Amino acid sequence: MSERGTPHHPEPRGGLPATAHVTLDAVAREAGVSPATASRALNGTTRVRDDLRERVRAAAERLDYIPNAHAQALANSTNNRTVGVICHDVSDPYFAAVSSGVMRAAAEQDLLVMLASTFREPAREIAYVSMLRAQRARAILLIGSGFQDRAWERALDAELEPYVRGGGRVAVVSRHRSLRVDTVQPENRAGAAALARTLVGLGHRTFAVLTGPPALTTVSDRLTGFREGLADSGIGLDRVVEGAFTRDGGYAAARRLLACGRPRPTCVFAVTDVMAVGALAALREEGLRVPEDVSLAGFDDIPLVRELSPALTTVALPLTSMGEDVIALALREPSAGRRARVVRVAGEVVVRASTGTPPVG
Repeated sequence: MSERGTPHHPEPRGGLPATAHVTLDAVAREAGVSPATASRALNGTTRVRDDLRERVRAAAERLDYIPNAHAQALANSTNNRTVGVICHDVSDPYFAAVSSGVMRAAAEQDLLVMLASTFREPAREIAYVSMLRAQRARAILLIGSGFQDRAWERALDAELEPYVRGGGRVAVVSRHRSLRVDTVQPENRAGAAALARTLVGLGHRTFAVLTGPPALTTVSDRLTGFREGLADSGIGLDRVVEGAFTRDGGYAAARRLLACGRPRPTCVFAVTDVMAVGALAALREEGLRVPEDVSLAGFDDIPLVRELSPALTTVALPLTSMGEDVIALALREPSAGRRARVVRVAGEVVVRASTGTPPVG
């Protein structure tokens, strides 16, 4: 019957023991309302008319209905203690460091962190967002570069927009061009430009860059910034060699650079430290000394690079603090008018032993 009518009285319960499980549907039938209305009345997630709320609560009391605590938590994301973190690859020290910052801050607030790696597959990222939506996670954090792909942007926005509209929180690390969400934005372009100017200051005039997939916004920003830094001194970029965003990708890209038959650049910039580690191995296999024969620089300042021999020149980002910042944004009250907030994080050029003056002759 209509929710405007009188309560429906079911058939006698037939002597069911008091311990029998009573479902929400049974409560809804007893109160003469829809299951959705019964759920809202009991969970308090949406405003329900006073008379309907009282009917549902009275029916629940008559039937000795015991709410499912897990279902209630999922129905009300503000009570959910789960935060979802989606990164590209947690085995990468960059993402491990940022994620550790998230987990440290989450632990202080008794929140559970669910961590997933997409391995830079756009479809997988969207699927994980959909799963976390279904779980009614309190917040979803996207850690890592966006993709320069309009179809991916539309699909991701289609998942996130209703989640945010329903009270979920989203925050990201790195540039996601189309998402109107709170962001921790490393200054990749400015950091790479500053690094280029520093290397030019050491006397270098011929450069190669080892990049990751060009569809990633981080790759685009760092490569663009490095070009701009060189252009400030009237210097062009000799070569760009693409590889996977991994240690092995850096190794393979460096091998291709050395095998191309052209004069070797005096300085190589790998757009991530992890790629630079692989490049260092490739240079050594060719019998080249770093920095006496060729200088090498990276970006991020993951802990490993300080222990290399030689220690790596890089652009340092406060990775753990970035993780703490992104979860703080997600858990903070939304800004007025739902305007996205941006925390900009500057990189600092750190010169170490892997770079020096170019060889003479």
